[in-house]
Amino acid sequence: MTYVKICGITNLEDALAAVDAGANMLGFNFYKPSPRYITPQQACEIVKQLPSSVLKVGVFVNEESVDVQGIMREAGLGALQLHGDESPKYCDTFNGYYIIKTFAVTDTFDIQAAQAYDVEGIMLDTKHERLRGGTGQVFDWSVAKQAASTIPKLFLAGGLSPENVENAIKTVRPFAVDACSALEDTPGKKNHERMRVFVNAVRRAAP
Repeated sequence: MTYVKICGITNLEDALAAVDAGANMLGFNFYKPSPRYITPQQACEIVKQLPSSVLKVGVFVNEESVDVQGIMREAGLGALQLHGDESPKYCDTFNGYYIIKTFAVTDTFDIQAAQAYDVEGIMLDTKHERLRGGTGQVFDWSVAKQAASTIPKLFLAGGLSPENVENAIKTVRPFAVDACSALEDTPGKKNHERMRVFVNAVRRAAP
């Protein structure tokens, strides 16, 4: 089975629809420049109405660790996704949390650099000059396929959609897939039918 994370949740309606569609993890973006930014208070109101079986993930980019810990507590989250230039030492400061470290894939991506992180999951996403995730752009999956052979819990992101996720899973065989912009009508507003179709496509590829 391939797990499904739907990122960029900004409202309760979308969160409940994602859970109903079968998502295993939901991402809440605390990176202020993002169009999907949500406050810790808003996230808390959503999180407390979700089932405990769903992993709630806070997404951060180069934040001070003390600020991250405060937001995690306030929002009531159990996992964090570090989407910036955080070091292995930085990641080690978050004891007790499920940690996903994201890497932007380029032609010079170093799998060994990712293996230096003692975290629960490694996410590969598309490199972009300005954006930190949510680009809607696919990268070379052969890089992810190679990484998946040595990284047990590989999260695949970057332009995944209902149209291409089956092929992505068959090519890479990731532990989990992460989708955002391809499941939206506008940034921060999910298309509930596309979320359902996306999860169904994942289940067909990896039942």
